[in-house]
Amino acid sequence: MKFPPPLSPLTHLTRLPSLPRLPRPPGPRLSSALLGATALELFVLAGRLAVYPFGLVPERGGTAPAEATDPPAPAPAPAPATTVPSAAPPVVLLHGFIDNRSAFVVLRRTLTRHGRRPESLNYSPLTRDVRTAAGLLGRHVEEICARTGHSRVDIVGHSLGGLIARYYVQRLGGDRRVRTLVTLGTPHGGTAVAPGAGVHPIVRQMRGGSSVIEELRGPAPGCRTRFVSFWSELDQVMVPVGTACVDHPDLDAVNVRVTGIGHLALPVHPTVAAAVRDALEAPEAGEDDATATGTTSAA
Repeated sequence: MKFPPPLSPLTHLTRLPSLPRLPRPPGPRLSSALLGATALELFVLAGRLAVYPFGLVPERGGTAPAEATDPPAPAPAPAPATTVPSAAPPVVLLHGFIDNRSAFVVLRRTLTRHGRRPESLNYSPLTRDVRTAAGLLGRHVEEICARTGHSRVDIVGHSLGGLIARYYVQRLGGDRRVRTLVTLGTPHGGTAVAPGAGVHPIVRQMRGGSSVIEELRGPAPGCRTRFVSFWSELDQVMVPVGTACVDHPDLDAVNVRVTGIGHLALPVHPTVAAAVRDALEAPEAGEDDATATGTTSAA
């Protein structure tokens, strides 16, 4: 899959003018960058294991995890709002494979500090199908809209979480509910995962050529959700790295290159968290004079 090189100026990215961009040092050696990223990944993994138990319990008021046999279901009609909606829509955080809401400790703090209301959804590690998890996400979004009085939400998904959210938006009509979908290291084009990892059905669906990936390649005319996809050139889970870019003619998408960090660090890196916040605060189409599809750099 071909993907465009990162743009130095942000002139083509009028909708995300405040995304931070750090200049790359001249002539960096990939081996040194990879070594640093690997060390950071190990550090993040150790921290993730330490906080993992605290994320096993679903958030108060959140939706219970789906069982592997739960079929995708149409979203129910929203109930009357129980609260007066605030200005900014809620943000749903969706974790990756064999993970939980503890992955978003840094991002949650960043969003909360700037007045957003993030809510995490834990889906069961026993879930065997992206479609099943997308159906659960749809029910969770409807519950949030009914509870908060908002008609739309934003979603941030890491890895598999981003793929689940995209399936909900693109194939289950979720674009009427999702204003902005931000993905972090998500295999939009399918990834060549490590040998043996495909014993889990949902992991096989993340491979290139799977039925889920092929469905997402299909037409999506009139999709109302805007996509911001963060990808890293040192992400060793995304093979090739360009698979983490959204490449679809019908989707309003911006691909943001992240430098110097790997897969696990994407949801916890402070610079990425700030860039995600900026992406969520960008005006919707119609609130700005221009729209854009392109690539930029974040870290």
